[in-house]
Amino acid sequence: VAALAGGSALAAAVSPLRHLNPDDIPSVAEFFQKHYKEMTDEDKESVFSRIRQEVQSRHHVAAQLSDPPPMDGVEFVYGLNISRCIGCRKCVHACVEENNQSRSPEIQYIRVLEMEKGSIDVETANHHYDPEDVPNPDKWYMPVQCHQCAKPPCVKVCPVEATWQEPDGITVIDYDWCIGCRYCAAACPYWARRFNFAEPRYPEDEEGRAELNEDMNYLSNRPRGMGVMEKCHFCLQRTRAGRMPACLEVCPVGARHFGNLLDPESQVSQILRTKQVFVLKQETGTLPRFFYYFDQE
Repeated sequence: VAALAGGSALAAAVSPLRHLNPDDIPSVAEFFQKHYKEMTDEDKESVFSRIRQEVQSRHHVAAQLSDPPPMDGVEFVYGLNISRCIGCRKCVHACVEENNQSRSPEIQYIRVLEMEKGSIDVETANHHYDPEDVPNPDKWYMPVQCHQCAKPPCVKVCPVEATWQEPDGITVIDYDWCIGCRYCAAACPYWARRFNFAEPRYPEDEEGRAELNEDMNYLSNRPRGMGVMEKCHFCLQRTRAGRMPACLEVCPVGARHFGNLLDPESQVSQILRTKQVFVLKQETGTLPRFFYYFDQE
């Protein structure tokens, strides 16, 4: 695996899509950084210290970088009430701010599909609707993001194990390990993966500080670079600390529900027991942990 580490870092460094800025040339430590799952606590702290320094140097932000592990006895799932979604996209923009996605170009993890009433064909849905008012009475809306599959095809195709599934059901990406091959994007049936074709940019205040969420996590919302993949990770910097995802908190109509499937008293467990739920593209066999349901009349 050590040889793989050196090979993956070298491939990342020479890729024509990465490290075009001389300041971005990887250090020796970055070249030979161990795989995340092989790091000791001391290894991790050394890497985290380097990342904090990079964030301070590049963005003039004092990152509070953490690494909360998966909790025992927890399997996170998401339930979305399509009957309530009004297509306002507030979830999209809350996600961008919380997870430090690039603003120019803006990278969005959540894609809200606008569909004709009576249609369930997601392939012909409008991904880029822009009306003055929502909801449109002739339409209905389906937000789509990473479905945190129990059998994630993205993990299977990654040639360097830069993405994997954690015990709490969240599929994560190590941005330092990713070589930008985009195999995972091709494998995902839910359009969930995003690739940084350009160096991410963020608004800055008058003193040159980037408008970033300083509460950062190594495997989630720390700043990414050009040439790597990213995606929704259920806001693990929040959810592993007992909070709800940013998209859920901002939803004005209460369409979103999140929690521990293994807790029979959780709201999501009750929804799965009492509602008629379905998953998107069930025929793919990915076993999503993202469920949709309608209000029962």
